[in-house]
Amino acid sequence: MRTFTRFLALLILPAMLNARLPDTVQVYSKAMRKHIPALIVLPEGYNELDSLVTYPTLYMLHGYSGDHIGYYFHVPDLQKQADQYRMILVCPDGGYNSWYMDAPASTSCKFETFISSELVQFIDRKYNSRTERSSRAICGLSMGGYGAIFNAIKHPDVFGAAGSMSGCMDFVPFPLQWELSDRLGPYLQHKKTWESYSLVGMTGQIRRDLSLIIDVGVDDFFLNVNRNFHRKLLQVGISHDYTERSGGHDWNYWANATRFQLLFFHNYFNQS
Repeated sequence: MRTFTRFLALLILPAMLNARLPDTVQVYSKAMRKHIPALIVLPEGYNELDSLVTYPTLYMLHGYSGDHIGYYFHVPDLQKQADQYRMILVCPDGGYNSWYMDAPASTSCKFETFISSELVQFIDRKYNSRTERSSRAICGLSMGGYGAIFNAIKHPDVFGAAGSMSGCMDFVPFPLQWELSDRLGPYLQHKKTWESYSLVGMTGQIRRDLSLIIDVGVDDFFLNVNRNFHRKLLQVGISHDYTERSGGHDWNYWANATRFQLLFFHNYFNQS
């Protein structure tokens, strides 16, 4: 019911304000044998018939129990930012708790394949997107912050930049939370899996030219795992932007953080 109500608002509010509507598409995942919705925010003046004008693309992943319309619903000026920065924003539905991985304990959860392969291919076929990694970035909040960095590490030829807002950088401190055992197996029986899928255990796999931005609120329960990830990145010499700001684990923080992240990616695209 919550998603349906927000979907109605998505349709009604822009019409009342005489604003443009984003695209809503259904993307078929061969890996999961189902269609998955995504919201596409196009910059002002976008013309699908003019294939000579192409745009960088930012994939934006929602958090645990969220959905594909969350950013558009909670960040009122998201369309204005897409217009200003001249980029395509792609907001896929990542399910209730997929963690955007091909889950080792759940053969039906193939969201890494969906995000980094199937969805990217769909967007590049349907829209005037630039296809080089230097024009493609991924970010997310909470579960999506993990998913963004995870997919960027695993698929360095797909994404040139990645960002996390309030991301879960280490699963190990949370063995009983967010149905993580459904994806990784029970912690006590699968400790090595939990460690290898945690971002703090993946820093050695990060490509040196991956541009990273990480931020977290000082009242967030993920503060310590973000600080640990930041320290680990410094230890292995991975360049990145790291910020702690006032705020907790909620949309009051994320709506503001999204604006900083989009500016970061705008600057990245312009420097590439």
